[in-house]
Amino acid sequence: MLILLSPAKTMTGKSKVQVPVVTPPLFADEATGIAREMAGYSAEELAGMLGVNHTLAVQTRKRYHDFLSPDTVAVPALLAYTGIVFRYLSPADFTDADFEYAQSHLRIASACYGLSRPLDAIKPYRMEYQVELPSIGTPMDEYWRPRITDRLIADVQAAGGILVNLASREIQHSIDWVRLNREVRVVTPEFKVSKGDTLKTIVVYAKMMRGAMSRFILKNQLTTPQELEAFSAEGFHYSSRHSTPDHPLFIV
Repeated sequence: MLILLSPAKTMTGKSKVQVPVVTPPLFADEATGIAREMAGYSAEELAGMLGVNHTLAVQTRKRYHDFLSPDTVAVPALLAYTGIVFRYLSPADFTDADFEYAQSHLRIASACYGLSRPLDAIKPYRMEYQVELPSIGTPMDEYWRPRITDRLIADVQAAGGILVNLASREIQHSIDWVRLNREVRVVTPEFKVSKGDTLKTIVVYAKMMRGAMSRFILKNQLTTPQELEAFSAEGFHYSSRHSTPDHPLFIV
């Protein structure tokens, strides 16, 4: 099985965690080209393009200038993202064997790097899929769709032919799901909170569980969707009554 995650908007440019090896990003040239173009915009222009406030725009502009500096240290992707999903994935205590397994069984889709493996060395950035750069001429999701889809299919097939889709909706348009579903099996777990007679998705809990389930899969080296049924965390547990084979539901 191969896990697909979304990136976090919060990132760090340093980590004390030791990894067995650091690898170059799959789409390093494309990411550098995007960073070079983004570095040419003012903070005010970036604020409008990315829908962020002035403080974040200034930070983003600095990040893109740092991105292009050979002195800026790159960090393995699994350690570079610091959002809720990655905090619950908690790779700080991973063994070398855990990192090596994750390298073959986890991918992170993003609008800057396209598709990253856990040990790919990346630099902090901020990018949205709706951004359209003059040199590309289409929104980033359209630019990345064939590139991510081709590579993702190949990687899923190499990992056993099953994709565990734990990504958020923001990346959905950057992947050709019709083709993906035709060539591999896609399993999409969901996490919902029971409120009386209804089940609701609470975003923060969903993020927590995506990270926790990713950790569960990697630490136990799961190979079949049926094994996901044993997952439980923070009160969430598998509900056979609400699940189908490709859409397992976990409730609390």
